[in-house]
Amino acid sequence: MTLADADDRQLVQRHRAGDPHARDTLIERYLPLARTLALRYRDSVEPLDDLIQVASLGLIKAVDRWDPERGFAFSSFAVPTVLGELRRYFRDSTWMVRPPRDLIELSLSIERSRQPLVAAIGREPAAADFADHLGRSPERVAEALLAAGCRSAYSFESEVHSDGESETVGDRLGGDDHGYERAEARATFESLVSGLDHRAREVLRLRFAEDLLQTQIADRLGCSQISVSRVIRASIETLSARVLTSHV
Repeated sequence: MTLADADDRQLVQRHRAGDPHARDTLIERYLPLARTLALRYRDSVEPLDDLIQVASLGLIKAVDRWDPERGFAFSSFAVPTVLGELRRYFRDSTWMVRPPRDLIELSLSIERSRQPLVAAIGREPAAADFADHLGRSPERVAEALLAAGCRSAYSFESEVHSDGESETVGDRLGGDDHGYERAEARATFESLVSGLDHRAREVLRLRFAEDLLQTQIADRLGCSQISVSRVIRASIETLSARVLTSHV
């Protein structure tokens, strides 16, 4: 047993005996270890400060759970505890949309193996490279790579560059919905024609909704084309007058 291990044991014993400062001293002593473990994941998309906080929380849990009587040095117990806390954080807390757990774990395995594979093969790994390295099927790896897109969300204001032009994500996803305008126009039209008789409404529907010719309307209604023309003209004049009156 080293002097450091003996000192750690003494701090735990003092903490359990009621010393309020012993626990804090042990935590502060190993904070550099927690930071070092967090730095293993510095290439991830998560902010380093967040990772250090998670690792520090894992360190606190290690301090509270360590039992010196089991013969393990504190550092030997703390390292897997802190790493486990970091892995749980990546697995459970960093996904905007959570895919199945096995895909999350495979996605994290792919992320951890990316840099070693780049160093080994000298290029960005393909799905087949990850599959060979991890002993998984290429199809499952492809699913995990696709699922990795669920980890974060992009702002609609994020810029996307293509063909020398700059646009935002919102420009690609958004657009004018003319259905609202059509619905509003339909509601307005129904309100205006509600004062016309049934025959006039039917003639207008056949002419402007079904786009029938006046002769076709006449054949369907059993009247002359001249009668259809008169109904359409009179109806339009009535509607125009109502529109003008409503805007006065």
